[in-house]
Amino acid sequence: MTFTATITSLGQKGEGVAELDGRKVYVPLALPGEVIELDAEGDRGTLVSISTPAANRIAPFCPHFGSCGGCQLQHLDRPSYEAFKTALIETPLHFAGIDAKVERFVDASGNGRRRATMHARKEGSGYMRLRSHQVHDLDACPILVPGLSRAPEIARAVMLAIGEADIAFTATLTGLDVAVRTEKKQARAERLMPLMGRFKLARLALNGEMVLQAQPPIVEMGRARVELPIGSFLQATAAAETILADYVAEAVGKSKAVADLFCGVGPFALRLAETRPVYAADNDKHGILALDKARRFTKNLREITARPRDLFREPLTRYELDAFDAVVLDPPRAGAQAQVEQLSMSKVKTIVMVACDAKTFARDAAILIGGGYGLENLVAVDQFVHSTHIEIAATFRR
Repeated sequence: MTFTATITSLGQKGEGVAELDGRKVYVPLALPGEVIELDAEGDRGTLVSISTPAANRIAPFCPHFGSCGGCQLQHLDRPSYEAFKTALIETPLHFAGIDAKVERFVDASGNGRRRATMHARKEGSGYMRLRSHQVHDLDACPILVPGLSRAPEIARAVMLAIGEADIAFTATLTGLDVAVRTEKKQARAERLMPLMGRFKLARLALNGEMVLQAQPPIVEMGRARVELPIGSFLQATAAAETILADYVAEAVGKSKAVADLFCGVGPFALRLAETRPVYAADNDKHGILALDKARRFTKNLREITARPRDLFREPLTRYELDAFDAVVLDPPRAGAQAQVEQLSMSKVKTIVMVACDAKTFARDAAILIGGGYGLENLVAVDQFVHSTHIEIAATFRR
């Protein structure tokens, strides 16, 4: 059934919110203030037409927008876009009882995303459609770095070789790193081998195991060069990594003893070690090995003590933490509750947190504030442009 409604706000997923018969209905691609025609089923609405468009509506730059689910906010003008993303950070803090405002909003799109995961299915290769498990077939994606321009083509070639799969792409200094995952037990690695020469790949992996490598996929982190392990975490844009690393370095200041927890392959530790010794820990053992190798092959770095450690189950204790002047945290979406609980009882003077989930960040921030820390220099770092994801950087001081 088709209804007429006025959009009252934007939901956390960038969907317009309307009220029908006392219930909220979420309508992708609709903006606050618009009068629209929509089809509704439960709390899901589908935009049919716009009778009165919003003043802040703009034309999307990508012809796939609206069908492809990769972006949600290309139709929103810049001031409204920044206000929406700022609220994604401030609202959970408010509900956690923290009165804090984003001090800076930083565009970290740079030259585009150097990482992307595409899906190869019978209906096509690309990203999932809006609210669907069906894939929207892509010819190109304008938010990726030029080095990933052939990603949809490579995904189609994977489909032809082994069938349905998910393909993670990373653009590196030495070429494309391509990691294929499939649930098809009959998928044979040798069927993927011709893709190495055809697309001039640096490395090709299947279900976490290397198939072929022409040269190690390498990225720069400060003065260091890091060989990426298969499947290890890397910031989506090179610009975001640099912006976050500069933030961390400034917040840490002249602290002499620093710990980098959830360190990954070392984007912060390797830069901080240019001027001081660093303790680094993460549960990604391959990431720790890559970090340690980069340390050994980089001249003029101070000592990095790199240790594999599950910081969810075995966080550094308050007594271990007291050896450090500053601690850097960059946890995954689950946050770092166990570790911040120990930090809240420690004597550490400065804590720098980088977070990718606003709700778990607010939870962890509340724990630190409850332990006597003050929150300052709250910054939004926008590397997932046109999406509803936002990176957060914040400093806590005793």
